[in-house]
Amino acid sequence: MADRIAQMEEDIGDLPAGEDDNDTDRDEDDDFAWVANDDMDDDDDEEEEEDEELEDDQLLVTEASESFELDMPAERSGHIAVVDRNIMYVWGGYKNSQSHGFIDLYLPRNEIWTYNMESGVWTKHIAGGTLHTSMSGSCGVCLDGVLYLFGGHHAKGNTNRIFRLPLRAPSLVWEEMKDLKGLPPSCKDKLGCWVQKNKLMFFGGYGYTPQGLHRGTFEYDESSLVTVDSPGRGWNNHIHILDLETSTWSQPITTGNTPSPRAAHACATVGNRGYVFGGRYKKYRLNDLYYIDLDTWEWHEMSVPQQGPVGRSWHSFTPVSPDHIFLFGGFTTDRETLSDAWLYCVSKNEWKMFKHGHTENPRLWHTACSGPDGEVFVFGGCANNLLSQQRAAHSNQLLVFNVQPKSLVRYCMEAVLQHRECLASYWDCLPTHLLHSLKLRMAHVNTLGS
Repeated sequence: MADRIAQMEEDIGDLPAGEDDNDTDRDEDDDFAWVANDDMDDDDDEEEEEDEELEDDQLLVTEASESFELDMPAERSGHIAVVDRNIMYVWGGYKNSQSHGFIDLYLPRNEIWTYNMESGVWTKHIAGGTLHTSMSGSCGVCLDGVLYLFGGHHAKGNTNRIFRLPLRAPSLVWEEMKDLKGLPPSCKDKLGCWVQKNKLMFFGGYGYTPQGLHRGTFEYDESSLVTVDSPGRGWNNHIHILDLETSTWSQPITTGNTPSPRAAHACATVGNRGYVFGGRYKKYRLNDLYYIDLDTWEWHEMSVPQQGPVGRSWHSFTPVSPDHIFLFGGFTTDRETLSDAWLYCVSKNEWKMFKHGHTENPRLWHTACSGPDGEVFVFGGCANNLLSQQRAAHSNQLLVFNVQPKSLVRYCMEAVLQHRECLASYWDCLPTHLLHSLKLRMAHVNTLGS
C-alpha cells in the first residue's frame, strides 16, 4: 500500500483529505489524514469500528479523475479567501468525491478563483511556482497586494511552511519564503492571524508537539494518533510574529489573562487590537472573547452576555468598520451547524443579533470577506454536521450580507442601472472610474438568469 501511495503522490501531487468520526478528532483539531473517514471527532466508538471496515481501494481515490471545468469554484470547506482591490481570491480546501461515496478530495493546489465584487463574475486562474501540495485548514492573509499562506493539513499531515503569492503581478506565481530567521511556529492548521505594521501575527491552532522553546501553552490531545512519523497533536495558544521587513520570526512576551489553547477559532484586527472569538479546546467549543493590544502585548478578556452568541468553532469573525465585527455561522459543542449572525460593537463591548435572509443556509468552515460597500461575502463551507456519517454538504454558494448602510455612490449606481434605458445616453458624462464601475455592474446585470 505504501508503494501505491508513493506512486500516486508522484503522479498526482494533490491527494485527498480523509474523513472520520472516531476518537482522533477529525474536526477543528486533527483535520484529515488523507485516507477517508480516519481522523474526526472523539465521541462514538461504534462509528470508529464502522470506519475501520472501509477497504483500502476505496481510500485511494484522488483528484485526478474529477472534473473542475466550471464557471465558478467547486464546493469546498477548509479553504482560504482574501480580498485585494475589490477582488476576492479563493484557494484550497476539500470537497466530496463525485463518485466514491464518503471520500474527500483536496482541491487542486495550482487553482486560484477570483470573484469581482463589482461585476459578480468568477474567474479561474492557474498559478505557477513552488507551492508543494494541496491543503485544508491553512491560514491565508493579504497585505499590500500579496497573499501569504501559512500552515495547513495535507496528505502527510501538518506543515509550518509559508508561501507568498503576489496578486498584482502579471501572472500568479507561488514563492516559498525560505531562509527566515528565528523560531518558526510548529506544524499546525486551523489557526488565526492578525496583521499590523508589515507584520503577520499567528495565534493558536492544532498540530504537532512543538519542537524548541515556544512561549505559551501546548495541550496534548490524548486521542490523537501517535505513530513513528507523527508525535501526536494538540491545541496551543502560541503567538508567532513574522516581520516581513526583517524576514524574522519572533514571539512576544505577553501579560494579562491569556486565552486557553484552541483551534478553529476566528481572529480579527481592529486598530491596534487583535481579537479572537471562540474555537475548540478539548471537547468544548467556546464563546469567549479576548483581544490583545498589539503594541503592549497585554491580553484582555471581554465579557460575553448569556444572551449573546453560543460557543462555536469553524465560524467567521470579520471586521466591517472601525467599530464593528461580524460573526457568522460555526459549529456547536452539540454538533449543530449554525446560521446565526451577530454584530459586535468594539467601543461598547456589545453584541447584537443581526437579522438576515440566509437563516436557511447554515455554514461551518466557510470563509467571509468584507466588501467595498459594507457587505460581507461568505463563500463555501459545509451546511450540515461535518462529523456525522452522512455525506458532507459542502457548498459553493456565495452568501452576501449587507451589514453596513450602502454608500450614496452605491445607491446612485443602483438607480442608474435600474433606469439604464433612460440614462444610458448620459453615461459618457461620468468620471472614468464611475463609468468603469457601471460597466462592470452592467455586465453582471446582463448575465443574470442566463
